[in-house]
Amino acid sequence: MSDYPKAGRVVPKGAWQAAADFVALDYEGRFLRRKRLVAGSGTGFLVDLPEVTNLAGGEAFVLEDGRFIEVRPALEPVLVVKGDLPKLAWHIGNRHTPCQIEAGRLVIRADHVLEGMLKGLGAEVRPGVETFQPEGGAYGMGRTMGHDHGHSHHHGHSHSHDHDHDHGHDHHHHHDHA
Repeated sequence: MSDYPKAGRVVPKGAWQAAADFVALDYEGRFLRRKRLVAGSGTGFLVDLPEVTNLAGGEAFVLEDGRFIEVRPALEPVLVVKGDLPKLAWHIGNRHTPCQIEAGRLVIRADHVLEGMLKGLGAEVRPGVETFQPEGGAYGMGRTMGHDHGHSHHHGHSHSHDHDHDHGHDHHHHHDHA
């Protein structure tokens, strides 16, 4: 076993008192079940949650001794996108890419392929380093399970979208990654 204090649950923002410490996690790092983390003070702790969890900024891990460790989004490389936002958001969503939607701009994780596509669609795209907190999935999962998860899988159809056509069919994807 480990000498590190264990965090077996997470409480939502506003449901906890003063934090004993914090941990800064990027977008990928906020999606976990079991992992050793190091808090801002340098103290290690073991996260051991009942299931894979999508953490949001402001939530807190609860350590065995009752202390709270606040979850903070970490800075990470992003692309800030401006332009015809409904059109650009559609193209980003059509690629199952997580997107942070704000008034006057979209924010996505840094990706040179998407950057080229968006510029080709007339977008103003600039690199940045910010916290990334995209919209959750439409089905209550808190994450869109996009095609940027580092391994391939076969859907039985092509994802080529370099021509105009109408998606007149249901476009469902099942991504079992457990």
